[in-house]
Amino acid sequence: SHTAIAFVLPRRATFQLPATRIPSPWSLRAASDGESGEEDEGGEASRARYRGYNVIGTELQCCCSDVGGSGIGTGFYRNGMCSTGDQDLGRHTVCVEVTDEFLAFSRRVGNDLSTPMPEYMFPGLKGGDIWCLCAQRWAQAYNEGKAPKLFLQATHEKTLEYVPLEILRTHALDGDESKLVMDELNVQRDKLDELLKKDSAESDSFQ
Repeated sequence: SHTAIAFVLPRRATFQLPATRIPSPWSLRAASDGESGEEDEGGEASRARYRGYNVIGTELQCCCSDVGGSGIGTGFYRNGMCSTGDQDLGRHTVCVEVTDEFLAFSRRVGNDLSTPMPEYMFPGLKGGDIWCLCAQRWAQAYNEGKAPKLFLQATHEKTLEYVPLEILRTHALDGDESKLVMDELNVQRDKLDELLKKDSAESDSFQ
Protein backbone atom coordinates (compact mmCIF):
# COMPACT_ATOMS: atom_id res chain seq x y z
CA SER A 1 0.00 0.00 0.00
CA HIS A 2 1.08 3.57 -0.51
CA THR A 3 2.19 5.65 2.41
CA ALA A 4 2.72 9.38 2.79
CA ILE A 5 5.79 11.17 4.05
CA ALA A 6 5.10 14.27 6.09
CA PHE A 7 7.76 16.95 6.15
CA VAL A 8 7.90 19.38 9.04
CA LEU A 9 9.08 22.72 7.73
CA PRO A 10 10.58 25.00 10.38
CA ARG A 11 7.92 27.42 11.61
CA ARG A 12 5.46 26.14 9.02
CA ALA A 13 2.61 23.68 8.89
CA THR A 14 3.29 20.12 7.83
CA PHE A 15 2.45 18.93 4.36
CA GLN A 16 2.11 15.56 2.73
CA LEU A 17 3.97 14.04 -0.18
CA PRO A 18 2.93 10.72 -1.72
CA ALA A 19 5.53 7.98 -1.38
CA THR A 20 5.78 4.36 -2.38
CA ARG A 21 7.47 1.61 -0.39
CA ILE A 22 11.25 1.96 -0.53
CA PRO A 23 12.64 -1.09 -2.33
CA SER A 24 15.58 -2.89 -0.78
CA PRO A 25 18.79 -1.86 -2.55
CA TRP A 26 19.70 -5.53 -2.76
CA SER A 27 16.48 -6.35 -4.62
CA LEU A 28 17.82 -4.21 -7.46
CA ARG A 29 20.56 -5.52 -9.68
CA ALA A 30 23.80 -3.66 -8.98
CA ALA A 31 26.07 -2.25 -11.62
CA SER A 32 28.35 -5.26 -11.53
CA ASP A 33 25.84 -7.82 -12.76
CA GLY A 34 25.58 -6.54 -16.33
CA GLU A 35 21.95 -5.41 -16.31
CA SER A 36 22.51 -1.85 -15.14
CA GLY A 37 26.27 -1.53 -15.37
CA GLU A 38 28.55 -0.44 -18.14
CA GLU A 39 26.86 -0.45 -21.50
CA ASP A 40 27.83 0.64 -24.96
CA GLU A 41 27.98 4.36 -25.60
CA GLY A 42 24.45 5.69 -25.69
CA GLY A 43 23.13 3.02 -23.28
CA GLU A 44 21.27 3.88 -20.08
CA ALA A 45 24.38 3.80 -17.89
CA SER A 46 26.14 6.16 -20.28
CA ARG A 47 23.15 8.52 -20.38
CA ALA A 48 22.85 8.49 -16.60
CA ARG A 49 26.55 9.26 -16.19
CA TYR A 50 26.73 12.21 -18.53
CA ARG A 51 23.23 13.65 -18.46
CA GLY A 52 21.43 15.20 -15.57
CA TYR A 53 21.16 18.28 -13.46
CA ASN A 54 21.35 18.83 -9.76
CA VAL A 55 18.72 20.35 -7.48
CA ILE A 56 19.97 23.90 -8.05
CA GLY A 57 19.72 23.59 -11.83
CA THR A 58 23.35 23.15 -12.87
CA GLU A 59 25.28 20.16 -14.17
CA LEU A 60 25.33 17.24 -11.75
CA GLN A 61 28.69 16.90 -10.01
CA CYS A 62 30.45 13.74 -8.90
CA CYS A 63 29.41 12.53 -5.46
CA CYS A 64 32.20 10.03 -4.65
CA SER A 65 34.22 7.84 -7.01
CA ASP A 66 36.14 5.99 -4.28
CA VAL A 67 33.93 5.21 -1.29
CA GLY A 68 35.98 4.77 1.85
CA GLY A 69 39.09 3.97 -0.19
CA SER A 70 37.41 0.85 -1.60
CA GLY A 71 37.88 1.79 -5.24
CA ILE A 72 34.10 1.54 -5.69
CA GLY A 73 32.10 4.52 -6.89
CA THR A 74 28.80 5.41 -5.32
CA GLY A 75 25.47 5.66 -7.11
CA PHE A 76 23.10 3.14 -8.63
CA TYR A 77 25.50 2.80 -11.56
CA ARG A 78 28.58 2.70 -9.29
CA ASN A 79 30.15 5.48 -11.33
CA GLY A 80 30.45 8.06 -8.55
CA MET A 81 27.36 9.98 -9.66
CA CYS A 82 23.91 10.18 -8.06
CA SER A 83 22.43 9.84 -11.53
CA THR A 84 19.29 7.82 -12.07
CA GLY A 85 17.30 6.03 -14.73
CA ASP A 86 14.35 3.75 -15.31
CA GLN A 87 16.09 0.81 -13.65
CA ASP A 88 16.78 2.79 -10.47
CA LEU A 89 13.48 2.18 -8.73
CA GLY A 90 14.85 3.41 -5.41
CA ARG A 91 16.03 6.78 -6.79
CA HIS A 92 19.56 6.79 -5.35
CA THR A 93 19.83 10.52 -5.94
CA VAL A 94 20.88 12.22 -2.68
CA CYS A 95 24.61 12.71 -2.17
CA VAL A 96 25.14 12.47 1.59
CA GLU A 97 27.91 12.21 4.14
CA VAL A 98 26.74 9.42 6.41
CA THR A 99 27.07 9.52 10.18
CA ASP A 100 27.17 6.71 12.71
CA GLU A 101 23.83 7.97 14.01
CA PHE A 102 22.24 7.73 10.58
CA LEU A 103 23.72 4.28 9.93
CA ALA A 104 22.27 3.04 13.21
CA PHE A 105 18.88 4.49 12.25
CA SER A 106 19.03 2.91 8.79
CA ARG A 107 19.87 -0.46 10.31
CA ARG A 108 16.99 -0.11 12.75
CA VAL A 109 14.48 0.46 9.94
CA GLY A 110 15.73 -2.56 8.01
CA ASN A 111 18.37 -1.14 5.68
CA ASP A 112 21.83 -2.20 6.84
CA LEU A 113 24.30 0.06 5.09
CA SER A 114 27.27 -0.89 7.27
CA THR A 115 27.83 -4.49 6.16
CA PRO A 116 29.83 -4.95 2.93
CA MET A 117 28.19 -6.92 0.14
CA PRO A 118 30.87 -7.50 -2.53
CA GLU A 119 28.46 -9.29 -4.84
CA TYR A 120 26.65 -5.97 -5.27
CA MET A 121 29.83 -3.85 -5.34
CA PHE A 122 28.77 -2.43 -1.98
CA PRO A 123 31.74 -1.68 0.30
CA GLY A 124 29.79 -1.08 3.51
CA LEU A 125 29.67 2.40 4.98
CA LYS A 126 31.11 4.02 8.08
CA GLY A 127 30.70 7.51 9.49
CA GLY A 128 32.18 10.11 7.15
CA ASP A 129 31.72 8.11 3.95
CA ILE A 130 30.00 9.76 0.97
CA TRP A 131 27.13 7.84 -0.64
CA CYS A 132 24.15 8.25 -2.96
CA LEU A 133 21.15 7.62 -0.73
CA CYS A 134 17.57 6.86 -1.77
CA ALA A 135 15.53 10.06 -1.78
CA GLN A 136 12.72 8.47 0.22
CA ARG A 137 15.15 7.08 2.78
CA TRP A 138 16.57 10.56 3.30
CA ALA A 139 13.04 11.91 3.72
CA GLN A 140 12.26 9.18 6.23
CA ALA A 141 15.42 10.00 8.17
CA TYR A 142 14.57 13.69 8.08
CA ASN A 143 11.22 13.05 9.71
CA GLU A 144 13.00 11.08 12.44
CA GLY A 145 15.60 13.78 12.98
CA LYS A 146 18.38 11.53 11.64
CA ALA A 147 18.94 12.91 8.14
CA PRO A 148 22.60 13.15 7.14
CA LYS A 149 24.13 16.26 5.64
CA LEU A 150 24.23 16.43 1.84
CA PHE A 151 25.83 18.06 -1.17
CA LEU A 152 23.33 20.02 -3.27
CA GLN A 153 25.48 20.16 -6.38
CA ALA A 154 25.92 16.38 -6.42
CA THR A 155 22.25 15.63 -5.62
CA HIS A 156 20.15 14.81 -8.69
CA GLU A 157 17.18 17.00 -9.53
CA LYS A 158 14.83 13.99 -9.30
CA THR A 159 15.19 14.33 -5.53
CA LEU A 160 12.86 17.33 -5.72
CA GLU A 161 10.00 14.94 -6.49
CA TYR A 162 10.37 13.72 -2.91
CA VAL A 163 11.89 16.56 -0.88
CA PRO A 164 11.53 20.36 -1.33
CA LEU A 165 14.69 22.35 -2.04
CA GLU A 166 14.03 24.46 1.06
CA ILE A 167 14.43 21.36 3.21
CA LEU A 168 17.53 20.14 1.38
CA ARG A 169 19.23 23.50 1.81
CA THR A 170 18.94 23.26 5.59
CA HIS A 171 21.20 20.19 5.48
CA ALA A 172 23.62 21.29 2.76
CA LEU A 173 27.36 20.99 3.31
CA ASP A 174 27.93 23.10 0.20
CA GLY A 175 25.21 25.62 1.01
CA ASP A 176 27.31 28.77 0.72
CA GLU A 177 28.86 27.72 -2.58
CA SER A 178 25.49 26.64 -3.95
CA LYS A 179 23.94 29.96 -2.98
CA LEU A 180 26.61 31.81 -4.96
CA VAL A 181 25.89 29.60 -7.97
CA MET A 182 22.14 30.18 -7.66
CA ASP A 183 22.64 33.92 -7.27
CA GLU A 184 24.73 34.00 -10.45
CA LEU A 185 22.06 31.98 -12.27
CA ASN A 186 19.43 34.49 -11.17
CA VAL A 187 21.58 37.36 -12.43
CA GLN A 188 21.91 35.65 -15.81
CA ARG A 189 18.15 34.99 -15.94
CA ASP A 190 17.42 38.66 -15.19
CA LYS A 191 19.77 39.74 -17.98
CA LEU A 192 18.08 37.34 -20.38
CA ASP A 193 14.63 38.62 -19.38
CA GLU A 194 15.77 42.19 -20.04
CA LEU A 195 17.10 41.23 -23.46
CA LEU A 196 13.86 39.46 -24.35
CA LYS A 197 11.81 42.46 -23.24
CA LYS A 198 14.03 44.78 -25.27
CA ASP A 199 13.75 42.60 -28.37
CA SER A 200 9.97 42.40 -27.93
CA ALA A 201 9.69 46.19 -27.58
CA GLU A 202 11.83 46.79 -30.68
CA SER A 203 9.76 44.28 -32.64
CA ASP A 204 6.54 46.01 -31.63
CA SER A 205 7.92 49.38 -32.71
CA PHE A 206 8.35 48.11 -36.27
CA GLN A 207 4.77 46.86 -36.56
